[in-house]
Amino acid sequence: MISKDDARTIVGILGNIISVSLFLSPLPTFYKIWKKKAVEQYSALPYLATFFNCGLWILYGLPMVKPNSTLVLTVNGAGFAIEIVYLSLFLIYSIPMKRLRLVAVVVAECFFLAALALCVLLLVKKPKSRSDIIGSICMAGNIMMYAAPLSIMKLVTTTKSVEFMPFFISFFSFINGLCWTTYALLKFDAFILVCAEFDRISAGVCAAGVIRELLQIDAEDFGAEESAGRGCEPGQN
Repeated sequence: MISKDDARTIVGILGNIISVSLFLSPLPTFYKIWKKKAVEQYSALPYLATFFNCGLWILYGLPMVKPNSTLVLTVNGAGFAIEIVYLSLFLIYSIPMKRLRLVAVVVAECFFLAALALCVLLLVKKPKSRSDIIGSICMAGNIMMYAAPLSIMKLVTTTKSVEFMPFFISFFSFINGLCWTTYALLKFDAFILVCAEFDRISAGVCAAGVIRELLQIDAEDFGAEESAGRGCEPGQN
């Protein structure tokens, strides 16, 4: 029979695969940005939030903070590197004012991460205390990361287009949250559990919003086609 530790490792590896796939899911968006040489209406907010959140979880997964958290470290290390690439493209193709704002936010986030790492590793001696401090901040960062897609729902509603929030991303985010919830329960980790549950809820709300917009768009198209059909009917004497 499979042990709890082995089951946790398997679920964690699955969570790594899904998470990295989600990190890579905006590639079509950035291909469009690269082709058009402009970021257009796309927002850097989700990528700034993810960059910061991955940095926090890298600190949390360090052996001197939270031992036996290799899978947390690997997935967030991959995410951190991917977000650097995305933010670099935003930096290249944004207008000067947005570029300046982006640099300011990235510098502030890096400064905060460096200061947090130095303070916790040098001033706090016990790993349990270190993980409690960084884990609490990770929860705040996670809320930023998974609340960011909710802001895009306004753009989806305004433009009547789901291009900015594809359904499959919300769906796999939901599955990802489920994986990490299971991971946290197999060897209880309150910080990962709370963050994974928030991920699930946020993804569920986004998926429901996208489905509602799709149904509304289909209903409007159907209504327009029906009206056009009636307009083409021959008049009666």
